[in-house]
Formats: sequence, structure tokens, C-alpha cells
Amino acid sequence: MSSNPVAETVTELMPRAKAELAELVAFKSVADFDQFPRSESEGAARWVADALSAEGFEDVALLDTPDGTQSVYGYLPGPDGARTVLLYAHYDVQPPLDETRWSTPPFELTERDGRWYGRGAADCKGGVIMHLLALRALKANGGVPVHVKFIAEGSEEMGTGGLQQYAEAHPELLTADTVVIGDAGNFRVGLPTVTTTLRGMTTLRVRVDTLQGNLHSGQFGGAAPDALAALIRVLDSLRAEDGTTTVDGLGQGSSWDGLAYDEKQFREDAKVLDGVGLIGSGSVADRIWARPSATVLGIDCPPVVGATPSVQASARALIGLRVPPGADAAEATKLLVAHLEAHTPWGARVSTEQIGQGQPFRADTSSPAYQAMADAMAVAYPGEEMQYAGQGGSIPLCNTLSSLYPDAEILLIGLSEPEAQIHAVNESVSPQELERLSVAEALFLRNYAAR
Repeated sequence: MSSNPVAETVTELMPRAKAELAELVAFKSVADFDQFPRSESEGAARWVADALSAEGFEDVALLDTPDGTQSVYGYLPGPDGARTVLLYAHYDVQPPLDETRWSTPPFELTERDGRWYGRGAADCKGGVIMHLLALRALKANGGVPVHVKFIAEGSEEMGTGGLQQYAEAHPELLTADTVVIGDAGNFRVGLPTVTTTLRGMTTLRVRVDTLQGNLHSGQFGGAAPDALAALIRVLDSLRAEDGTTTVDGLGQGSSWDGLAYDEKQFREDAKVLDGVGLIGSGSVADRIWARPSATVLGIDCPPVVGATPSVQASARALIGLRVPPGADAAEATKLLVAHLEAHTPWGARVSTEQIGQGQPFRADTSSPAYQAMADAMAVAYPGEEMQYAGQGGSIPLCNTLSSLYPDAEILLIGLSEPEAQIHAVNESVSPQELERLSVAEALFLRNYAAR
């Protein structure tokens, strides 16, 4: 990174950033209160609120959103007549999955092989720290040249829409000229990237019932309809022979015309086992950024250990469907429900329950904010040109903000590059990426204010 005062300040602040990220990672802030204490999420929210207050933010508030979680808001006034920039991150995290598979405790930030490991280190508690670093660097070098609104969501990973609903009910709260979403990631470490499209999502619980109760598989098996077997048939109907997602009536999306994703590199990033083929057709970028994808997220059925010789009366699954830009998530949900009902065999009773939904997103890359970010990235990443990429994941708030504030420019950056392994065991963040992106965000705010 070329020497400049902002970059030098961020470098000096990195030990503090690591200590703060460790404090934030220590909160088990999973917004599923059937599994994790509500107090852990509330503690993380208070940490963010205290950090904003310490930086001079005004009107700092814990917003009670309709889904029962809290989002954290603060306002930092800039010079008279300055533009307003909204900085977004989320402090809630995915469950750690099987903690025994983590090399180090998931809620204890641990440095190993040049990376910092812990749940939420990249997605997206690291994003909170990134925003704070950028603002501190500017304050130490002439001041923050824009008005800043800061919002940290408390249930993004659950997809329950609390912040979206709150924003719709209080549309004046998050008004801004530009929004920086700190919940995406570079295409690879060291390659500055803005995410320009997001797939939307819908999540459904599906339940299949066939009997009043379980039956002895020897006495009744072969004629009694097995709910688990019926559910397996339903789930299998969601994919063609090559693995392409097939939901009746749902289009196959489009082709991606931006940054290419080499198949060999994807196999390495995804850690695909030797000899196992990829699924679907078209380029890798087509499949993960521009086309729908259904995933079975979980199944309720008897575990192998302790299973009895029984025909199952009921079985349940959680299905996630990613919806590409150009499709409507609400319509896709209707089509998915109709598909599940149509493909349930043997007249079994099937019911569905929607858990979460978010629309896909496509940014306007022709806006002045993108040029300001490209100039900033060129300084933070010497010799590298800013790239445009898609993301297969969903950030439902983007469409809410785009709808509420159609003139606002929205940029997506962040720390979730492939090596971060977000949502998986051993999630980590690159401290070098945290440093460079904090510099880029600070310089972006300065560039944007000057335009």
C-alpha cells in the first residue's frame, strides 16, 4: 500500500481493531433464541452502541425491530452542506455448527497462519470494525467530510426482515445520498472488488405426514406410506440429473457477463473433493450469481444412532431457494410451494411455512460513487483495478433501501472473500484485507465528499 497519512493511521490502529473484534466475536449473537440466549445478541448490540457513542455519534439508539431483535443506529454530523453516507454492517452471526470441528473455539478470536479465526470475524462483525477504522482514520487526518449514518442489523443471517420492516415504517431514518454495505467481499484476497448483484432468497419449512404414528417396518413396511421416503422424493425433484435447480415455472436465470470465475479456482475455493463433479450447467459465474439454486438446509428425521426399525409417520425439511436478479422472490416462493405440493407422492399430506424472504438486487455501476470507490481502491490496492462481481448470497435490506431511496447510490464491499469460509467452520478474516478495505472506505468518503 502506498504511503499516505490515512493508511499510516489505519496501520497504527490495527492492534486496537484486533482487540475490539475479539470482544465483539465473544458474543454468541445468533438471532435464533431457541438455540442461543437473547442476552448474547443484546450484549453485542450494546457493544456497538457504546462504540458509536465513544466516536461522537449522536442519537445512538437500540431499535426494537418487529422480528424481536435489535438494530443499532447512530448519526455522526459532518460539515454543513455535506452529503450523507449510510454505513451498514450486521452484528448477528450464523450458528457455529459442530464446534468440535473448529480448530479453535468459534467465539474466541484466534490468530493462526496470518488470519484471525472466529465466528463473525468476516461476516460481519469485521464489517463493523472496518467502518470504525475508516472513520477513526479520517478523524485523525482532517475530519470526516460527510454526514454519517451507521446501522448495524441484528438478524440479517436469519432473514426475518426486522430491519427492513422497521425502515419501511420509519423511512426518514436511513435516508442517505450513498449507502456502503460492508457485508460483501473481494473476489479473492488482494483483488479489490465491489459486488454489483445479489441473488434474492426464500426459505421454507416443508412437512410431510402419512400416518397417525410410526409403525413397525417389518409388520407394515412395503405398504404403509413412509413420510421420510416421500420427503426424499420431493427434495430430489428440485434438481435435474446434472444438479441444475428445477422448480416448476421458475426460469433458469441468465448468463453472467462480468468477472469470470475459473472452474479450477472455484473447486479450490469451495474445497470440492477430488473426483466429485460440480453441479449445474453454464459457467461457474452463471451458476452462482445469475441463476436460481435450491439447497436442502436441514432435515428433521431420526438420527442413525438410536434409530428403530420404523416406518416414519412425519418428516420435515428446511429449503433455501436463491433467486437471481430479474426474478421476483415472492413469485418464486409461490412457485416453490406449488412445486412441493405437486411432487409429493402417494397423496401424502404436505404443508409449508415461509421463514424468510428477500428480493434480488442489481446496483447502478454508472453512478459517481463507483468512480470515487474505484479511485480509493487504486490507492489501497496499488497496481490493482477495481473489479465488479456478483454474489450468490442475499442481503434483503439492499432492495428495501433501493425502494425507499431510489436516488441513493449503493455499493457493496466487505471482508467475505473465499478464504474467509463464512457460514462454515473455521471462519476467518484476513487482517490485511481489513486494513486495506478500511483505507479504501476512508478514501472513498473523502473522494465522494469532493465530487
